[in-house]
Amino acid sequence: MTTANKITVLRIMMIPFFVMMALYYGRSVDAGQPEEWMRWLAIVIFVTAAATDGIDGYIARRYNQKTRLGAVLDPVADKGLLLAGIVTLSLSSWTYRFPLWFVVLIVSRDLVILAGTLLLHHFGGPVKIQPSWMGKTATVMQMIALSMVMVLQNRNWLLANIAELKFTVLDLAIVVAAFFTLASGVGYAVETVRHAHFHGEEGPGT
Repeated sequence: MTTANKITVLRIMMIPFFVMMALYYGRSVDAGQPEEWMRWLAIVIFVTAAATDGIDGYIARRYNQKTRLGAVLDPVADKGLLLAGIVTLSLSSWTYRFPLWFVVLIVSRDLVILAGTLLLHHFGGPVKIQPSWMGKTATVMQMIALSMVMVLQNRNWLLANIAELKFTVLDLAIVVAAFFTLASGVGYAVETVRHAHFHGEEGPGT
């Protein structure tokens, strides 16, 4: 196993420890005695895991360690970390919880992309849809939003109050992440339809 893949596997192994500390912190909030060290440990684990994404990618490119295994493990690690964080902070008793519509958007987008890829593979053979800059931006924005929610639990500054509807800095981070998530999902859907149309024109005899 290459060094890059070992780092990716380490990132995957960090996910359950992050979830455990996040849940324990939520329990301490429920008990009325928030254990801030648990929150900060969860943050450190998350940030460390997120940072290794760039490290293993750099090593793979710099030292020619790109492998098929790495191509599979890397997105699994990324999506696993993000989904674990978003779902955990939506269900656990942190001061700020992700809104349900945001969780549904993140999960639905990934499921649609997975379903489209599997359908193309089934009906048209192996198809590789390259990650778009919009998709990469969406991942970064999701990580930033998740990090901000964990760090700014007690410093959620108010940006606007319109018709008794409060809009905070964390709400802004989530809206930005949601925009890029939705836009990237539409982009992947268009790319999937383009591939499906291309294979449909080829026909079974080509």
